[in-house]
Amino acid sequence: MRTVIWDVDDVLNDITRRWLEDAWLPRHPRCRIDYGQLTENPPHRLLGVDLQQYLRSLDAYRLSPQAARLAPVPEVLAWFREHGDFCRHVALTARPLRTAPAAAAWVFRHFGRWIRTFHFVPSPRLGQDLPDWERDKEDALRWLGIGDVLIDDSLSNVAGARRAGLAAVTLPRPWNGRSSSLGRALGRLSGLLQ
Repeated sequence: MRTVIWDVDDVLNDITRRWLEDAWLPRHPRCRIDYGQLTENPPHRLLGVDLQQYLRSLDAYRLSPQAARLAPVPEVLAWFREHGDFCRHVALTARPLRTAPAAAAWVFRHFGRWIRTFHFVPSPRLGQDLPDWERDKEDALRWLGIGDVLIDDSLSNVAGARRAGLAAVTLPRPWNGRSSSLGRALGRLSGLLQ
């Protein structure tokens, strides 16, 4: 049975859009950027702030009641309902340790019928001292030793998956320059699994 490895943030959910529109812009009314203009990730330079200020805001949102109530991306949930029973699924995310439990709870609440395995690569944060077992998702994929296809919004994670021997699909987001639709990306995933 084939195994799909799913990124969580900005693939299973729209956390960056929701963070920007629900948390950042209301607190920074002078900021005139919209989601489609987030051509870099992380977007701190575009927002005119330093990386640490951006990460503090994003992490606070990740732990907020609003993030806990995030809806799954409708097209992705529809894909799972149609195709999810025909292969295995793993969630693989990069987040700071303190936000990983919230992500796992969200994944299992919305996708637990299909996703039975959750793994995270700790994103570095000031004051966080953890064993350096994996630097990135490529390292995690090699260690896990499972998976046929990675679906992610990060071009570097997609390239790493390919170096690790997996096929990969890039879910289009403003920061990765992919202009195709979500439907086309999910159709490509379906084609790779046949």
